[in-house]
Amino acid sequence: MPASENAATCPPKRLQSAVIADTLEAEIIAGTLASGSKLDEQALADRFGASRTPVREALQLLASRSLAERVPFRGVIVTQITRERIDMLFETMGEIEATCGRFAAERMTMSERAALEELHQSMGDMANLGSQEDYETANTIFHTRIFEGAHNAELLEVANGLRLKLAPFRKSQLKAAERMKRSNEEHEAIVGAILERNPRATEKALRRHLLSAAKAVLNSMK
Repeated sequence: MPASENAATCPPKRLQSAVIADTLEAEIIAGTLASGSKLDEQALADRFGASRTPVREALQLLASRSLAERVPFRGVIVTQITRERIDMLFETMGEIEATCGRFAAERMTMSERAALEELHQSMGDMANLGSQEDYETANTIFHTRIFEGAHNAELLEVANGLRLKLAPFRKSQLKAAERMKRSNEEHEAIVGAILERNPRATEKALRRHLLSAAKAVLNSMK
């Protein structure tokens, strides 16, 4: 097989910066990297056997997720994750997703509705098999399709920005098999309402879904 053809068929290798960011993200969420900890570029480069460039990019990713911040004269520091902050993030995301859902129920095309239903069905299989990583990836696509289905570019930008900040916490709460199955059951109500073109029911289902996710995250912090 020609090299060009092989490259086209093989899945792209994950960027080193993304791998580093995901590792640090998991450690911050787990508390292994405590708030206030300094994330030194050179120390991290040595740890991951990388140059400082991907490390710098990884730290920028963490900052975009509000897990780290650059402090004058101190460098990049792990931010404090409080129950109050998580509660506010989920509350805000719940309102944004509810609005997206309301619009999506009215504005989604037939093909968009069909694609959402098909994705939801495949996620049911993932949940039953306990395929957490696959479900997590599909879950991001699921919610993004609802954002896009609202057909409002400004709302999409806001929703995606909040999604990035909440992504680490939504990911962590899906690690429990029971929560993954519950999430899929909640998706059933969301998809059903969208297929029935019922804006109010979609809005209500999404608010409940975000509330359920918030409870799972906050309970894990006790």
